[in-house]
Amino acid sequence: MALDWDTIAGRLLDEDAPAGDLTTEALDIGDRPGRIRFSARADMTIAGVELAAALCRRAGVVALAHCRSGARVAKGALLVEGEGPAGALHLAWKAAQTEMEFLSGLATAARAIVDAVEAVNPKIRVACTRKTFPGDRLLSHFAVKAGGAILHRTGLSETLLVFAEHRAFLPDADFATLAKRLREAAPEKRLAIEVSSVEEACRAIDAGFETIQLEKFSVDATAATAGYARKTSSDALIAAAGGVNAANAADYVRAGAGLIVTSAPYNAPPRDVQVRVVAA
Repeated sequence: MALDWDTIAGRLLDEDAPAGDLTTEALDIGDRPGRIRFSARADMTIAGVELAAALCRRAGVVALAHCRSGARVAKGALLVEGEGPAGALHLAWKAAQTEMEFLSGLATAARAIVDAVEAVNPKIRVACTRKTFPGDRLLSHFAVKAGGAILHRTGLSETLLVFAEHRAFLPDADFATLAKRLREAAPEKRLAIEVSSVEEACRAIDAGFETIQLEKFSVDATAATAGYARKTSSDALIAAAGGVNAANAADYVRAGAGLIVTSAPYNAPPRDVQVRVVAA
């Protein structure tokens, strides 16, 4: 996932210091040479080291990243280090630390779910949704991909997914009619629908929907849906969604889910990154 780190870094620095760093300027220490080091305070899947290095460079620090996003790092691992004037070090410090902490929290949480799923079946993928904080999707999606997940939908323009809220405006249309309408309107797209009961899931399978997204199904209900798909020789993808996390994802895979859809990583707490700024 290629991102323009320099442009993003510029935006973050403009947000954090729109008129400069008042404290460093008031102390008149901006030109004094120094060093900065970012290290992991705990084991984690790191994300955002490229952005941290870009923030340092954009601020005027000569910086080096010691790993890449997606790496599993141990407590104490050196992530990024740099040298430069104190004014540049203080300008980059907090923005670089904070983004790495938040993005690594997402990446670590995504990796925990991926690990749980792959322990049961390494062919099953974990897909993270577009349910990120508005305006933050680009970096959130980068972070969960660093954790080994794939993206469920990057936006409304990309895929077909019928929700109950769509069906509310077509109360007389059965599932087969919905599938026919979608196939005619967007013949190159996969047909997906979210359902809220095993009975709805079975009707969607019979109607020819290719992805059946099970909204907050129990493990037993997921198993019943997967069993019906097998009995009818359907190759529909059974996607478990809603309330799926690292603690229960493996159970859904054992029940027959062919895809895990989750927003859980977006609620993960940040991972601690230690920063040391010293005079050279």
